[in-house]
Parts: sequence; structure tokens; C-alpha cells
Amino acid sequence: MAAARPMTIAEKILARAAGRDQVSPGESLPFRPDYMIAYDFPGYTDVMFRQMKDDFGMESLDEPDRYVLFIDHMLTRGTPDEEKMHEVTRNWAAKTGAHLHEGRGIGHQVAAELGYALPGNFLIHFDGHISSLGAFGALGWGVRKDLLEAWITGQIYLDVPATARFDLVGELNEYVDSRDLIHWIIKVNGADSCVNQVMEYGGPGAESLSIGRRQGLCGMAMFAGGVSAIFNPDATSIAFANSVANRPFEPVSSDPDAVYASRTRIDLSSLEPQVVMPGSARSTNTRPVGEVAGVQLQHAYIGSCASGRIEDIRAAAAILKGKRVAAGVHLNVVPTSEQIRRQAESEGLLRVLEDAGAYIGASSCDFCFGYADPLQPGENCISTGVLNISGRMGSTQANIYMGSAYTVAASALAGEIVDPRAIGEFANASS
Repeated sequence: MAAARPMTIAEKILARAAGRDQVSPGESLPFRPDYMIAYDFPGYTDVMFRQMKDDFGMESLDEPDRYVLFIDHMLTRGTPDEEKMHEVTRNWAAKTGAHLHEGRGIGHQVAAELGYALPGNFLIHFDGHISSLGAFGALGWGVRKDLLEAWITGQIYLDVPATARFDLVGELNEYVDSRDLIHWIIKVNGADSCVNQVMEYGGPGAESLSIGRRQGLCGMAMFAGGVSAIFNPDATSIAFANSVANRPFEPVSSDPDAVYASRTRIDLSSLEPQVVMPGSARSTNTRPVGEVAGVQLQHAYIGSCASGRIEDIRAAAAILKGKRVAAGVHLNVVPTSEQIRRQAESEGLLRVLEDAGAYIGASSCDFCFGYADPLQPGENCISTGVLNISGRMGSTQANIYMGSAYTVAASALAGEIVDPRAIGEFANASS
């Protein structure tokens, strides 16, 4: 009898989802996701609902517990078209019994808070940022092609991906966080360095990262070409899972002798704040903040599914406490979920930010994709959002720079892009 092949955590999760003892990269197999997740958005869920009924005669679900819907986009204008779209989603969920969560925050975060992203789970979504759930030892995979197959049959054919391992050592310095890390990885290794692979983070440096920092890191995997990203469960993620779990779960971890497509060692203490230049989050045109310093700003944004967590809000409050955002800069801070918003409020962080001149937005995706407070021609914004392509946050003639919450808050304070490690030089007294 042949010895069992050592596997990565992603391969173990997929093997269970395929009903097999083991899988190997390159195999095309049918997988049964634990959950199929979506948020309502024109041209996506409404089309799927219609196709399921009209093309396949499906008006009910055999396993409604596996279907999860979020209403987290297009919530800020209150238009009839918004309400019509959301009503379609509400009606479909009510008719089929699918889970529906509305107004609780960005779905990728709320999914974790509600216990869907337990260690060992496999989840799919049409949005690639579902990879953020890898922070909990779950495998979240963004699937566009053949997604309807999963919603109709309950399973989906996928190719088993190889895994790129990143061994993290050391700890992040002050004013540096995981957003700086992922942008540095893309800059150094290339935007296609992990194409069709899972990015696995491990080592003592990985264990030093908070859950929120891990979510921000995993959520940006697509911009390195990755299909997902994941951490092996540890005491931190298991403790979180135990606090939210509503059913048993079975964590799995990579075997010590698992085979990786590549292996990279990164000393976290060597990193400095990074700024992604306008154009694309996949861009290797990312620079140390000092090389971009001085760019004048009109907008700053802290939020999105890759930011806006309690760590980011604490970072912004620490920088802005007792100070005022520069005249002419509009700073929007959007907690990733209402739960995080309540925590930030209880810690007094939101009052600090409001006193500094920040606007605290309701938890949604609307600021990230330019639906709320869109940028105007000629304006510059520094953002913790997930994308900075032309027109992402409003006008195609606006410029979006991306950085960490530290860099965004410090730059909003200065009125121009600055190194957050030098915030003392730019602090303006509170009025």
C-alpha cells in the first residue's frame, strides 16, 4: 500500500470537500463547498436567481443552509433602484430558506463573525476577496466561471491549486502592517508570481499577526495572482473559532514535509511603509512611502474588506488623537462591520476620529467602489481600499494611492502623502 502523500492545508481542505483521502495539484475534481456565498449586486445575484428558475426550474433549495447572502453594497443613497435590487434578494432568500444578512457590515467580515469561516471549511464566492477567510484556517475561493454550477448542483469542478509558502519571521515595526507586506510581496515577486496558487503564510512571524492583520493580508491574494490565501490554525484563530462556532469543526494543518511550488522567507522587521501608485493593486509600481511623499491630497479612506478592522481604527485614532485632519482633506473611516463599529465606539475611538474631522460611515462597501462620496476629476486619494484602477472610486481622472491605515491617517493629517513614522513633523494642533 502506497504511503499517503504529504499535503498542504489547502489540499487537505479540498480533499475533504472532494470526499477523497488526498488530492494533488493539477487534478480536476468536483468539490462540495461548505458554503456558497454572495452579495447582491446588479448583473450577478439577480441574474443567477433568474437563471436558476427560468433555465433550470429551480424554485427551492435542497440544502438552503449552505447558501449565504449578504446585502452590503449600494446602501447609502436610498434610491428606488437600490431598494428594488435588495427586495429581489430578500424575496429569493425568504422563498428558498437561504441565509440572508443585511446591514451588518461587509460580508467577508460578517461571515467570520457568524461562524461560517471555521477552520477547515471550504467556501466559494464570485468575489475573490473571500480569500480573507483564510485568516481563520478556512479556504475561501473566488470563482467566476461555472459559479452557477455550484448554486444549482451543490458542487463545482475546480483544478487543485499548488501552494506558494511564505515563511514569516520577526515582527512588524511600528507604523507598518500587513497591507505593507502584501504590497511589498507583489512588488518584489511580481503580480503573476502566484497565479492559480494558494498563498500559505506560516512561521513565527505569521503567528505574531493579529486576526485582523491576517484578514487584510489574505484578502489581497488575487493581486499576486493567487486563487486564495491561508494561515494554518493556531491558538489565536482557534480561540476566535471557539467564540463564534455554532457547529463542530475540524482544523487541519499542512504536513511538515508538504510540497510547495515555491518557498519564500520574509523578515517582517525589514519592511517599511509602502504606497501603491495609481493604476492597479496588481502593479509592481509600489514604492517606499518616502519616494512618494509630498503628493497633495483631497481625500483619504480607511475601510474595505481588507481594512477598517479594529486594528486599523486604533491606528488611525492613535495618530489623529488631539489633532485635526488637514484643511481640504475629506477623511472617511468605515468600520468593516457593525460589530467592529460598536467595539470602536466602546473604546472611544470613533469620538477621537470625529473630533479630528473624520466622517464615520456606516459599514458597507460603498466608499470602496466609489458609490459613496465619489472622487472628482483631478483629485488625489490615499486609501486602504482593495483596488485603485482608474475610476474605481469615482472619476477616471482622479488618482488613487493605496497604503496602510497608518499611512492614510498620517497623510490625512498632513494633507499630503507622508511617512507615518515621521508623524510628529506634520502634526497640526487641534483647534
